[in-house]
Amino acid sequence: LLDILGEMKMVAEGVKTTEAVHALGNKLGVELPITEQVHAILYQGQDPAQAVRTLMTRALKDE
Repeated sequence: LLDILGEMKMVAEGVKTTEAVHALGNKLGVELPITEQVHAILYQGQDPAQAVRTLMTRALKDE
């Protein structure tokens, strides 16, 4: 990720935003499943296809 960001000539806003939103969600105890999966892809090496499966197989509930 750092190599890719270092080579980019444009701003990748979503990368830093994901980190900030993930931290805020954890601090406030808010469940943010999409943010959690994007964070896992960017910072923990999560396979994107697995992230989609994780999201699509979540238990249904009112939000």
